[in-house]
Amino acid sequence: MNDRYFSPDPAQRQIARGLYESVKGLPLLCPHGHVDPRLFADPYYRFGSPVDLFIIPDHYIFRMMMSQGVSLESLGIRRKDHQPVESDHRKIWQTICDHWQVMRGTPTAIWLRDELREVFGIDLKLNSANAQTIYSQIEERLTQPDFRPRRLFERFNIEVLATTDAATDTLAHHQAIRDSGWGGRVIPTFRPDAVINLDTENWVGHIEQLSAVSGVAITDYPSYVRALEQRREFFRSMGAVASDHAAASAYTESLSQRDAKAIFQRGLKGEATAEDAARFTGHMLIEMARMSSEDGLVMQLHIGSYRNHNPAVFQRFGRDMGADIPVASEFTYNLKPLLDRFGNQPGLTLILFTLDESTYGRELAPLAGHYPILRLGPPWWFFDSLMGMRRYFDSVMETAGLYNTAGFNDDTRAYISIPARHDVWRRAAADWLAGLLCRQMIDEEDAYAMMADMAYHLAKTTYKIENA
Repeated sequence: MNDRYFSPDPAQRQIARGLYESVKGLPLLCPHGHVDPRLFADPYYRFGSPVDLFIIPDHYIFRMMMSQGVSLESLGIRRKDHQPVESDHRKIWQTICDHWQVMRGTPTAIWLRDELREVFGIDLKLNSANAQTIYSQIEERLTQPDFRPRRLFERFNIEVLATTDAATDTLAHHQAIRDSGWGGRVIPTFRPDAVINLDTENWVGHIEQLSAVSGVAITDYPSYVRALEQRREFFRSMGAVASDHAAASAYTESLSQRDAKAIFQRGLKGEATAEDAARFTGHMLIEMARMSSEDGLVMQLHIGSYRNHNPAVFQRFGRDMGADIPVASEFTYNLKPLLDRFGNQPGLTLILFTLDESTYGRELAPLAGHYPILRLGPPWWFFDSLMGMRRYFDSVMETAGLYNTAGFNDDTRAYISIPARHDVWRRAAADWLAGLLCRQMIDEEDAYAMMADMAYHLAKTTYKIENA
């Protein structure tokens, strides 16, 4: 399977193979993701069972299982009301393998196959018959010191890994990593959504936490802004290079100080309307750009998810349970207030991600091909796939140019999957570049330079990652 994902055309396949081999040994840069820093704070951390590692944290798997009538309770997913769920992990694994055919052809199936083979040395195919044998093999390996997170970090050749952390996080686990003297570079990312989006559950409680952790008594909008600035500076002192923001749309608006103060006070009183929430988020995205222009944090903006679409799942299991659905997005008008103010700002970088593929060629590529602050993030979430990457390359590169894209980030909670995800990107990039070379759109020198940039250098430059 050394030629997996490459073109069936012999000439293109041969070129793709050479391009891929030229970057195969480069370190992995993971500048955006959701791996829990606790994995690295404890040098003796163990993952638990194969279900703890592969199934319970992975909404890609259990959302697909649910679509086929498999209950989340039968997969061991905890309920908010603490009602009992399946606790026999071998039984859960068997259930997954009994239904594994529903994953055929999906990115998840590709990642898990590659993880089992490359990380665990298991070549068996997931199915009902092999379920318990594979479970036992994974279980045995997870007891070995070489399968602890820090050892795997070194084995995966990860140069830097960024976690995503709430604005109110004390970063105690990051401090523990620092204090341990371990050489792996794990850095935080500033994620303020819970204190910016007024429609977040228990928003007032999050503001109280922000006040406590920042040491700033938040009584009004100006003190709120000061608290955010203080937290950003703390995150930077802990190694952060970026902030991360999620919003339903790319809507931005510069509120007057009077309006910002009034909306904030309505939020504190629990009286903010849906319109207030949308306007305040749009305003604060511009404020975050202003702060990034001053403190240098790269700003990431993820747009286009209708989160927690299934109310029954949300009520029983909470958020982020596989019920997030892409929605149509618009950037040209919505982002204009932010770009009017900061679009030409030297030194500011704003990376855009979307779940609406139709915006790539129509809006995002032309915007990134013009405004100096803009970079396009890689295909995200539902489109972090071989075919999604190919569509992305074809949609954006001719208009935005390669060097207005941000390279690759794995954006995953599934730590073990990181090498597999990067491998898919590198192979997809190699095959795409090989196609350009076959068509004589680029020459061999350009192809190899572009390959190294797509695999490594673009992410390092975009996220301003300095050598340790």
